[in-house]
Amino acid sequence: MGLKTILVCLTTTQHAETLLKVAVPLARKHGAHLIGLHTLEALLVYPGIAMHIPDTAFASFNASQKLAAEAIKTTFEKHTAVEDFTSEFRLVRAEAVSASERMVESARAADIVIMSRPDQDGERYDQRHAQQHVIRDSGRPVIVVPLDYDGPDIGDNIVLGWSDTKEAARAAHDMLNVTLPGAAVTVTRVRRQTQDALKDYSGIDLTEILSRHALKTTLETRDPMSDSIAEVLNKTAFEKGADLIVSGAFGHSKAYDIVRGATSHALLRDAKFPVLFSN
Repeated sequence: MGLKTILVCLTTTQHAETLLKVAVPLARKHGAHLIGLHTLEALLVYPGIAMHIPDTAFASFNASQKLAAEAIKTTFEKHTAVEDFTSEFRLVRAEAVSASERMVESARAADIVIMSRPDQDGERYDQRHAQQHVIRDSGRPVIVVPLDYDGPDIGDNIVLGWSDTKEAARAAHDMLNVTLPGAAVTVTRVRRQTQDALKDYSGIDLTEILSRHALKTTLETRDPMSDSIAEVLNKTAFEKGADLIVSGAFGHSKAYDIVRGATSHALLRDAKFPVLFSN
């Protein structure tokens, strides 16, 4: 079926170039409608705080917001002006909610969302943890792109992290909208190699299902040794020359993630390749 609507969340001028180098080729490949979204931060004044904010402060704040938005819009139009697919730039005010909530609202009407890796140094305070919010709450697959990524177009050579979970199953099927016939997919099971590979029935079934979509699929089991699952997926992607890692996301509660850590957090933080997350 392919992608028909792609939402790219353009949070900062620094990351807009990187994200559009990923989003534009993907929209071109699928003939999709590309939406560039930027949110304007709200200057909130809390009633419990007795202080006066002068008009000049509001004016200066609004001017800086406008300058950043215009720079991002210019970058978006530079990348899309010569393309045949339809594109639009949306400027949305956060108002009384966070930028993350506005992104979630917009994401629900898209086939897929593209965002940059979290960047506490570059992102506004109201944009912090937006990736996690959109992945968890939008119901849509999200591709998170490393900062300053400059790799090949995504969707032709994929490493799919597989486990017997609903999140992994959803990620595998969300991936089908990103790929085209003939793409290579390495279904990667990360676990101790104590079980006969021929008895990995769910992995074999998934590989066969994907091959019926005209994908070149292989099934591999990787022993983590002393590495985390995220590290194994990164190494496998590097060995295969992959352009995308696909993974189920946040299969545990938030409390579990905080106490024990999780593959999703590690991939968000450390992945060297774009990662498609599905929850």
